[in-house]
Amino acid sequence: MNVVSYRPTPEELSYTFGGRSPVATIAPGTILEIYTEDCFGGRVRGPADLPSRVCEFPYLNPVTGPFHVAGAEPGDTIALHFVSIEPARDWAVSTTFPHFGALTTTHTTAMLHPPLDEVVWMYDVDVEKGVVRYHARRGDFSVEMPLDPMHGTVGVAPAASESRMTITPDAHGGNMDTPELRAGVTLYLGVNVEGGLFSVGDGHCRQGHGEVCGTAVEAAMNTVVAVELVKGVGTPWPRMEDDDHLMSTGSARPLEDAYRISQHDLVTWTASLTGLDTLDAYQLISQGGEAPVGNVVDTNYTMVAKLPKAYLGRPEAYESAHSRLRALGERYLSSR
Repeated sequence: MNVVSYRPTPEELSYTFGGRSPVATIAPGTILEIYTEDCFGGRVRGPADLPSRVCEFPYLNPVTGPFHVAGAEPGDTIALHFVSIEPARDWAVSTTFPHFGALTTTHTTAMLHPPLDEVVWMYDVDVEKGVVRYHARRGDFSVEMPLDPMHGTVGVAPAASESRMTITPDAHGGNMDTPELRAGVTLYLGVNVEGGLFSVGDGHCRQGHGEVCGTAVEAAMNTVVAVELVKGVGTPWPRMEDDDHLMSTGSARPLEDAYRISQHDLVTWTASLTGLDTLDAYQLISQGGEAPVGNVVDTNYTMVAKLPKAYLGRPEAYESAHSRLRALGERYLSSR
């Protein structure tokens, strides 16, 4: 088993997809152990650390990478199976921003009323108990919520030598902020440039659908990813697979276009896997599908289309990459 570990220094963190040289070249079949910093680069450590004071735009939402996958070429697909995602600290953070979030004035939604206050919430992270603890800032209220670690930002370099800020989700992946991207899930990303150049970041201890205030329970993570390369198979939009579901993503504005992209991709993917006529697949997904919301706050919004594999006879996608990577991940975990 080939295991590669990488922990970036603050200077080695990346803030774009594309436009950077790889930090390492890895072979397909590699287990990658990485550390990812939170979206504030670890600089917000208490209620007095307002992001507008301790962070500098555009140095927000750092990712670890990029990693060059040996043999990856445009037209291929990189499969990333998230073996484990574990909080690296016993605390996490969330905030409101004056001009960022679904319920405040922004640069694209101009309003005359004052923006929301900038406030920081600190969460206790109890990995042993499997919870995060919320504490109200303006009242005596606390509650425990289940720990559900995920990565908000994963992607590859865009095509045509383009460089995109990590905050923006699109066909290359990016800041999709879907809670579906948790341990046990395989993410499929279409390769646009030689090596693919994938990066991972923006760990969340948990996140509600939509990420309505603009931030989740933001945390540094220790993450293990199993990497595979599927040659000659393209992926137009990021797709996900777990043991029981197929999922397609779409990112755009307005939100209904993100919804359409994700549904279109799932319909056409389902048709190609099963041999169903496109309209038959359309009908099946219309009645059996789900539509979890990713983010409704970023420069593009993200929707997910989700269908139980049981409705399709459990087809094997991407040359059974999910099953093979899951088995590789289980061997890794049993060896630790």
